[in-house]
Amino acid sequence: MAEADAMIQQDETVPAQDMPLAQDNNGQQSRGRWLLMFVVPVLIIVLGGGYWYSTRGHISTDNAYIRQDIVSVSSDVAGRIVEVAVRENQQVKAGDLLFRVDAEPYRVALALADAEIAAAQVKVVELQTQYRSTNVDIAKARKDIAFAQTEYERQAALAVKGFTTRTRLDSARHQLDVAKASLHTAQAEAAEARSALATGGQVPGVNPELAHARARREQVLLDLERTEVRAPVSGMISQASRLQVGQMLVTGLPAISIVANGTSWVVANFKETQLEKLRRGQKAVITVDAYGDIKLKGHIASIGGGTGSQFSVLPAQNANGNWAKVTQRVPIRIAIDEASPRPLITGLSSKVIVDVGN
Repeated sequence: MAEADAMIQQDETVPAQDMPLAQDNNGQQSRGRWLLMFVVPVLIIVLGGGYWYSTRGHISTDNAYIRQDIVSVSSDVAGRIVEVAVRENQQVKAGDLLFRVDAEPYRVALALADAEIAAAQVKVVELQTQYRSTNVDIAKARKDIAFAQTEYERQAALAVKGFTTRTRLDSARHQLDVAKASLHTAQAEAAEARSALATGGQVPGVNPELAHARARREQVLLDLERTEVRAPVSGMISQASRLQVGQMLVTGLPAISIVANGTSWVVANFKETQLEKLRRGQKAVITVDAYGDIKLKGHIASIGGGTGSQFSVLPAQNANGNWAKVTQRVPIRIAIDEASPRPLITGLSSKVIVDVGN
């Protein structure tokens, strides 16, 4: 019994020794929970307040993209490509040769134009000769009239005295009438020849047919010159794979594109609910997703005249029972005010922050 009581007493003393330690652990856990419940909300409030303070007076969007002028180059003349002088992504300067169209058909056309000029010149000489011959005919007709008039008067005087016949008098009158008719014919032919040699007010002093032939030659010369297609602007070649030697080109069909140098800007699509505070000239900061460490200064250059949906190929038709209101976005052009240390490529995604505090 004594041993059993001693064991029971020993067992009861063990929890009594561990009790202060358990109470200390519970207190620490309670204090940790209270500290966590207090610190986390304060931290959230501080971070939220800092974010609000840093973003107040600013409007941003990440629906923005780099844009550049893209010039589509086409051939002004039709023909077969005989030479391609550029390759994809090559930098070119304004005036550099891009490709060449077969010029042989236009050289033949130039020879034909020269022949047309020669034919027009010969015709002008013929008209001048014809006009001079009509002047001779007029002079001859006047002499014939004078002779016929004299003969008629002589026959008329003889008829009064009875020394001639009625037949001779009628014949003299007929010859006089024929001479007068010949004069009228010669004068009409002279007027026709003179009108054929006349020149218009647009090209005074030059026969119209000759002027037409010369203009035709100038057109052929221009077409011959345009068989060499050159870069209209400086920039980077794009879509050069569409050009192949031997390929037939159609006039006006885009054959190659050039992304012009130094023409970068940003198109930022802001929500319609953000437009109230946006104005032209407001400062902006531009970051490009491809270059996260670069920030470019800019400003609002213009605000679009319509939402993106209005300029889509198939604008949404909301006049039906399934209509649901969707926040529209308006394209705003952001001008870049400084040079970028890295190349800006058209189509790159970017983020725009506009300072609307002022």
